[in-house]
Amino acid sequence: MKELDFLEIIKNTLNDNSLLGDDCAYLEDLNIFVTQDTLAEDVHFSLDTTTPYLLGRKSVSVNLSDLAAALAKPLYISISVSLPSCINSNFISELYRGINDVCRENKVKVTGGDITGCSKLVISVCAIGKKKSKYLTSRSYAKKDDCVLITGSHGLSGAGLFALQNFLYAPKELVDAHLNPKARLEESKQLAKCLKRDSAVMDSSDGLADALFKIALASKRNIEIDINKIPKNNALIEFCKNNNKDYKDFIKWGAEDYELVVCTDEDTYQNLDSDKFICIGKVLNKDNNPCVIIKDNNQQEKITKEIFDKASFNHFKG
Repeated sequence: MKELDFLEIIKNTLNDNSLLGDDCAYLEDLNIFVTQDTLAEDVHFSLDTTTPYLLGRKSVSVNLSDLAAALAKPLYISISVSLPSCINSNFISELYRGINDVCRENKVKVTGGDITGCSKLVISVCAIGKKKSKYLTSRSYAKKDDCVLITGSHGLSGAGLFALQNFLYAPKELVDAHLNPKARLEESKQLAKCLKRDSAVMDSSDGLADALFKIALASKRNIEIDINKIPKNNALIEFCKNNNKDYKDFIKWGAEDYELVVCTDEDTYQNLDSDKFICIGKVLNKDNNPCVIIKDNNQQEKITKEIFDKASFNHFKG
């Protein structure tokens, strides 16, 4: 089974699932967003390829990225850490130094958390942010003729991970993208100011194609993009050329880039900084069996539910 299958079971089991469906839950009576992400050793990271400091930074940044997609201002985090017996005091000190630095940079306070024992290292962070736009975001808010926008480059983190796992040389830019991602909070602030209506926004934590398909699925609409409109990164292209890989595969499925993926109206797009928000396609017609169409010159690839299930990241593979 995969993540979407488990989520469907959970939704069908709970009496009230009205707050489920997005990476952040909006608690209207408190005017706050709440999100939680967990990093598990040998699933989301390896202690052979990262440092405690960078792991601390990343554990916070991935949660701030979800708040960025909700157009929320990050305020507080709580941290639960499950530790194997081999972890020493220096590791903990460096882990929390990384946590502290990201929180200081983004004016976020640590409220507490929990510490337990475990056979492997697990870090779970809950983040709380304040609503800063009069409009809401959800993967189900894409509408026909919306512009499909992205921030930044895609594929860098996936290529960096591939290099680390296979002991390959890669430019620092690619490795840093994987080990020390940055949440797009400045872009989130700009989007919050310019937004004209409720819109579909996600981050690309599980990959660009993954985010696009999840938006298409939740909105019950087809989405069409031109992969050649996505900003090209020379370091990624050169790395892939040297290692006989297709850089476009990393762009589509590489994951953990933590860029914003937005489906919103043309008026909003025209008011955004075109250097930060790139239009790569359009939202098409309503469809009960939605797909993502990826155009590449004279060819096109169609991502259906079956293809998505095979290609997307599986948190539960053994």
